[in-house]
Amino acid sequence: MNPKRLWLRRLGWMVGLWSAGVAALAVVAGLLRMLMHAAGMR
Repeated sequence: MNPKRLWLRRLGWMVGLWSAGVAALAVVAGLLRMLMHAAGMR
């Protein structure tokens, strides 16, 4: 595997992991918001 292809693969993994982290935080924030709304805290 040439170095440029390896670099692109690493960049792809980094972007993928970052996206997964952002999505996970969005899910947690949404759940907390629903929980607060259900508890009467608006």
